[in-house]
Amino acid sequence: MQTTRIAAMIPMLGVAALALTACSSEVEPDELTAEVERTLTSEFGVELDAVDCPDPLPAEEGSEVRCTLTYEGEDYGATVTSQGEEDDQINFLIEVDEEPTD
Repeated sequence: MQTTRIAAMIPMLGVAALALTACSSEVEPDELTAEVERTLTSEFGVELDAVDCPDPLPAEEGSEVRCTLTYEGEDYGATVTSQGEEDDQINFLIEVDEEPTD
């Protein structure tokens, strides 16, 4: 069976921006995980097996968090980068690695 790489399915993923309501100066891991999964599903039509963002995303522009996406049984790394906070929302980008992790 041939596996389609997730990065090939989502060529514009690196330019996808989201906004989350922030109750503090960071997005908690559970909320970030849910938002990453929701965005990939709704914006790009990708059904992931699992998403895990174990660390909070700070609101400070340029802050990064690494997440793991499982797609068709393979794990991919993803970098979520904060674009800063505005009006109690944190905007961020998601960029999926081109190759699955070993």
